[in-house]
Amino acid sequence: MLHLCITVLLAAVCLLLGAGVSATKVTTCGAHVQRLSCVLAAACLLFAGVSAVTVTTCGPHVQRLSCDSGVIDVQLVLYGRNDHETCATGKAAEEVATTDCSLADAQFIVRTRCNGKTECELNHSIFATDPCPNIFKYLKTTYTCIPAKRLVVCEQSFAHLECDENQVISVIGADFGRRDGTTCSFRRLSSKLENTQCISPTNKVAEKCNGKNSCSIRAASSVFGDPCLETYKYLEVAYTCQGKWVL
Repeated sequence: MLHLCITVLLAAVCLLLGAGVSATKVTTCGAHVQRLSCVLAAACLLFAGVSAVTVTTCGPHVQRLSCDSGVIDVQLVLYGRNDHETCATGKAAEEVATTDCSLADAQFIVRTRCNGKTECELNHSIFATDPCPNIFKYLKTTYTCIPAKRLVVCEQSFAHLECDENQVISVIGADFGRRDGTTCSFRRLSSKLENTQCISPTNKVAEKCNGKNSCSIRAASSVFGDPCLETYKYLEVAYTCQGKWVL
């Protein structure tokens, strides 16, 4: 009976988390309430059969996150060091001496950069501050692949986000820039397509559209700013539709 009650309770919590109070809303597990949310979110991933992937990258090397189906949803991030063993081969004792080093906003930074994409590459250069100088650090990221609606809209066009009746938009991630030379390239000068490192995550789509049944936003520098001059850009958006009663 106890097992059944726990199962039913967990199912109810998972429904709530999946509808709006999800692990994707947690930016840190430092506070007690947030730690509980992290535990519940992890339990729900197991309950729902969703497997999480953890990638650990040493020092300045490139970390790659990818989803064969669905989009990236970052759950936990550590940039720093919390043990003596990880990425310690060939390092002096003083380089791995600290085990309580972590960048406070690392999860927010990685989520902003990678959420909603099918693949994402990053390394230590995305972090502006060093949480522990002279200590050899690593980037450890745990993420899942979740189903989502994806839009790619060329510059000066409108992105139309829509949900069914009694559902509302919840933006997972958005990016205005250019990551390849083929998207939105029809009849464009090659010089306008050369910069494929123009990555500019934005919260503006979420700010305008979250909680609405439908929403339109223009893919333009006047809305998002211009992250790369003289480059023809496009807007990428990933979102889900959630029960309206939750928000």
